[in-house]
Amino acid sequence: MDLFEHHFEQEKKKDEPLAARMRPATLEDFVGQEHIIGPGRVLRKAIETGQLPSMILWGPPGSGKTTLAYIIARMTKSHFDALSAVTAGVADLRRVIQDAKERRKLYGHKTILFIDEIHRFNKSQQDAVLPFVEDGTVTFIGATTENPSFEVNSPLLSRCRVFVLNALSDGDMRRIIARALHDKEYGLGEMNVVLEEAATNHLVTMADHDARIALTALELAAMNTAPDAEGARRIALETIEDAIQRRALRYDRAADRHYDVISALHKSLRGSDPDAGLYWLAVMIEAGEDPLYIARRLVRFASEDVGMADPQALVVAMAAQQAVHFIGMPEGSLALAQAVVYLAQAPKSNSLYAAYSKVQEEIRKGASDVVPLHLRNPITGLMKGIGYGKDYKYAHNFPGHFVEQQNLPESLQGKRFYTPSDQGFEKQVLERLKSWWPLRYKDDSPQKEGTE
Repeated sequence: MDLFEHHFEQEKKKDEPLAARMRPATLEDFVGQEHIIGPGRVLRKAIETGQLPSMILWGPPGSGKTTLAYIIARMTKSHFDALSAVTAGVADLRRVIQDAKERRKLYGHKTILFIDEIHRFNKSQQDAVLPFVEDGTVTFIGATTENPSFEVNSPLLSRCRVFVLNALSDGDMRRIIARALHDKEYGLGEMNVVLEEAATNHLVTMADHDARIALTALELAAMNTAPDAEGARRIALETIEDAIQRRALRYDRAADRHYDVISALHKSLRGSDPDAGLYWLAVMIEAGEDPLYIARRLVRFASEDVGMADPQALVVAMAAQQAVHFIGMPEGSLALAQAVVYLAQAPKSNSLYAAYSKVQEEIRKGASDVVPLHLRNPITGLMKGIGYGKDYKYAHNFPGHFVEQQNLPESLQGKRFYTPSDQGFEKQVLERLKSWWPLRYKDDSPQKEGTE
C-alpha cells in the first residue's frame, strides 16, 4: 500500500460508523476473550508464530469474531478475503480461491478466507471449501453464533480448531465504551462527550453484551446532543433510552434487583399465582434479562416445586427452553409465558427435592456405594465365576412386571428417601409404591411440604 492509498484508507475510516472505526487492530487493544488469546494461550502462540490452523470462531453476536479474524490476518501478514454466508455462493468462493492461488504463486502471500455466519452455508457450499483448506490454498476462519457440532459438516469441522468466544462482560462493555469516549482519532474524544452513570448503566444493560449495539447507540446519542456552555455534550439517561429505543427499568442483572425479581417469580409460581408469575416474567424480559437464564430457572422449578405431582411440568419447561433457543426473542417470550402459566397452575410437590437431598446427605456422610453382586453385569467368565449377576431376578418374568429384591447397598437396606405427596399424579405414585414395597412404605402418610 503506497502513501496515497494509506491516506485514502485513513480518510475512509473516519467516515465509517463508530463501531467500525473503533475496531481494534492488535491483540493488545482487543477486549475480552483472554481465555483464548491471553498470553501463553494456544491461539495467541499460533498467531505470533504464524503457524495458524483453520478455525471456527463460535460466539454470540458482538463478541468480536470478525474483529479477531481481522487482527489475525494483520498480524500474520495475510491477505484477508471476507464473505458472508448470507449473500455469497459457490461462485464467490471460487473467485476468492482463484485469487488466492495467483497471489500465492506470484507473490508468495498467504490468504485468509473468512466466512461470516458459516452455519448459513448448506452442505454443498461447505463441501466446496474443504479441498482448499486441505491443500493449504487458504487458511479458513469461519464465524458462527450456532453450535458448530450441529451446523458445520463433519469433514470441514474435523479440519478446523473450534475456539469459543464468550459474551462480553459488563466490565468489557464499559472498557469499550470508555475507549470510544476518549479516543480522539477515531472515537468521540474530540466531541467532549460526557456520559452520565445512569446512561452508561442503561447502555451496558440494553446492549446485551453486544459491542456494536452499544457503540451505535452511543454515537447516535452523541450526534444528537448539543454542547453546553462549557462545550461538553452531556448524555443523560433519557437520551440513551431514545437512542437505543428501550425504556430503562429498575433492574440490574448483576445486583440485588436481579435476584429479587427472580425470587419473586419463583415464589409466585410456588404460590400458584399465574398473574404475578406473568408480571415478574415480563419485568425481566423487558429489562433485557437473558431469556435462557429465565428458562433454566423454570426448568429447575418444574423439578423442585412441581416434581412428580405433574411430570409434564418438566416437559413444558424444557419445551419453552427449546422454543426460545429455536426462534429467539421477542417471539420466544410467549413460550416462556406459557410455561409460567402451566407451572403456576400445576399441583405442587417438593417430595422429589427432599428425596434427592436425603440421598446427597447419605453419600456425603460416607454411605456405602458397593453395588450388590446380583446387580452387576457378568461380562466375562471370570466375573460370572465370582458371583456377578447370580440370583438376579428379571422383573419382566414376574406377575405385574415386579419382583422384590435388594437394589440398595447392604448398609442401606430398607432405607426410604422418596415419600410422595398426595398431590396430583404423585398420589397415584404413592399407592403404586405401597403395593410394591409394603414394608418400606408401611407409614403411608404423605410427604409434608417443606418451607424455605
